[in-house]
Amino acid sequence: MPNLRAVLAQELRAWRSWPSRMGSLWRRSLRFRTVVITVVASSMAILIACVWMALAIQNDLFQSRRDEALSTAARATAAAQETLDASVQSDAAQVRNVYTSVASALSRMAGSDRIAVMRADTTPSANAPVPFTQGGDWDGAITTDLRTKVQSDTDLQWWQSIALTDDDGATVPGIVVGQQLNVPGVGAYELYIAYDMSAAAQTLGFVQGTLWLVGIALVLIITGICWLVVRSITAPIGETAHTSEELARGRLDVRVAVHGEDEIATLGRSFNAMADSIQAQIRELAELSLVQQRFVSDVSHELRTPLTTIRLAADVLHDNREGFDAVPARAAELLHAQVQRFEELLGDLLEISRYDAGSIELEAEPTSLAQLAEDVIDGMSQLAEKNGSELRLVAPGGYSPVDMDPRRVRRIVRNLLGNAIEHGEGRPIVVTVDSDQDAVAIGVRDYGLGMRPEDTERVFDRFWRADPSRKRTIGGTGLGLSIALGDAKLHGGTLSVWSEPGRGSNFVLILPRHPGAVSVASPVPISPGDTGTESFGVTQPIDLSTAETG
Repeated sequence: MPNLRAVLAQELRAWRSWPSRMGSLWRRSLRFRTVVITVVASSMAILIACVWMALAIQNDLFQSRRDEALSTAARATAAAQETLDASVQSDAAQVRNVYTSVASALSRMAGSDRIAVMRADTTPSANAPVPFTQGGDWDGAITTDLRTKVQSDTDLQWWQSIALTDDDGATVPGIVVGQQLNVPGVGAYELYIAYDMSAAAQTLGFVQGTLWLVGIALVLIITGICWLVVRSITAPIGETAHTSEELARGRLDVRVAVHGEDEIATLGRSFNAMADSIQAQIRELAELSLVQQRFVSDVSHELRTPLTTIRLAADVLHDNREGFDAVPARAAELLHAQVQRFEELLGDLLEISRYDAGSIELEAEPTSLAQLAEDVIDGMSQLAEKNGSELRLVAPGGYSPVDMDPRRVRRIVRNLLGNAIEHGEGRPIVVTVDSDQDAVAIGVRDYGLGMRPEDTERVFDRFWRADPSRKRTIGGTGLGLSIALGDAKLHGGTLSVWSEPGRGSNFVLILPRHPGAVSVASPVPISPGDTGTESFGVTQPIDLSTAETG
């Protein structure tokens, strides 16, 4: 019993999901929409045609049978009247004999055994024959309205649709035809003849059934033809769409099978030509990129040996600059600083070339992000004080160890802090670390000039600067944020930025706890949502007009 209930519940849920499934299929399948529209339109057309034909045939059958009945009844009535008029009726006995012979002859001439004769003239007469009925129950078959019309005119013929009872007691359709008979010497009589219309009804039923069967067969045939035609058109389109998806996934060697010389074949050949062109261009770009990567890597490696020699010579000159004159001493200091910056640039170029070549591997180990942030802040606090900024750590979470490469994450945090110190305009810099069950995150928030929306879209580009005229005050190679973004992606995480002119910037690094997670929410808000931040000693955003003119 529980299994049966589970099956019924599952079927009920499946039935309830049918509308959504049909709606999804309607949106996604051109073949389904075309077939449904064609079938519905064809069904409506066939339904209208069948209904119209059925009504037309019904009306024609009824009119034909009615006209036949009226014609037969008119002939029978005329023959009976001629017989009555030609007979010699001297006394009541002869009148009754003639009347009886006419009544028996009416059944043969009228083509129906359902006959009723009633006296229309109510004047008493000793010779008046007795009214009679034959062929079933006539109670209620002849309405007062019909009798009134028959009595009103001696020549006109009247008819009315009625329900008759057959030999089996079943009700069948029929009509009753009424007209006057004049019995000489007696007066007017009403003659009513009933005709069975069941044969016409049976014929009509057969015709209607045939029409419906033909209509259903036509709908099925049209559905099959439409399906075949649409399939012959949409199948190559579907194959082309599937091939384009494979191309988008990187399978550049897939092509569309081309058959025939029609428009679909032309589309397939054009698509294949486009795929060939794209593949050739991608190969050229890949080869060019590979040459570029090798060039950067080779040059960087080749520069290391002379750079080491230059570095040693610069260190010697820098260590002995006190014995030099002022100009050579200053030259020794500049040489030492630029050689150090060149060495950093060379290291970043080597790192970028490794990312381009895909030869980077993580050296993950359990690490507390909060403690790592504390270490980086301690190491850069002196530089921040030199630039007038104060580093503040807010860490409600992030203390539990997470698998990460501490060297690369430390480099990310150092780069973010360095940028915040350089662009923080001497205001406090807040580092926030937090975590949840899915991820850990660290945010670096400064309250400097900030960036425009179009600048935030390019902030991770290589060698890009929001203000090219502004000099770097604490060094840097222009590759730090690009490398930081690569390190974040290498961990399966993200590095996001929020910034507004006059309100500063907020960089947030999100690292998932579980490798392979597609997307996780950030424990640290990317958009800080603060306006005044009085708690950090910042009373209002920077006036950009004053900052630009100052």
